Amino acid sequence: MVKLQVERTIAASPERVFDWLADPANLTAAPLALRAGFAKDSSGPDVGAVRQVTGVGMWFREEITAYDAPRSYSYRIVRSFPAFDHEGGTLTFSPSVDGTHVDWVSTYTHPARAGGKAMEAVSSRLLRSSFLALLAGCAKALELRPAISRTGKARP
Repeated sequence: MVKLQVERTIAASPERVFDWLADPANLTAAPLALRAGFAKDSSGPDVGAVRQVTGVGMWFREEITAYDAPRSYSYRIVRSFPAFDHEGGTLTFSPSVDGTHVDWVSTYTHPARAGGKAMEAVSSRLLRSSFLALLAGCAKALELRPAISRTGKARP
């Protein structure tokens, strides 16, 4: 069983961070994700919505299992290649002095037919780095940066 947990504080409001991370189009901020979006038969961001992600050597079909904007949402991989036995993932968004603290937890195994423990050793590293890249992408997209004047000095 693999339990991944990554955390980051992002200098933006919980609403903005939640919306950015809940939008499947932004999953392409992960280096191996090539295309992502809601499934054609999906209603959009809410319980029961289905996201599809296609990447280098993999694809996922995920169902949103809980949706409490802007506090948390949970999902479960329901179909994939390679195969996952996914217990679920949850992103929790907490206001902090510095913006929004994001806590992302995902628990899964790979069945023996998909490589079992050997595949877990590989996928845990790839998924951890992908989760961190997504949080970094969110921070880059949302964090406020000081305006710079033409002289190169920060404006108040």
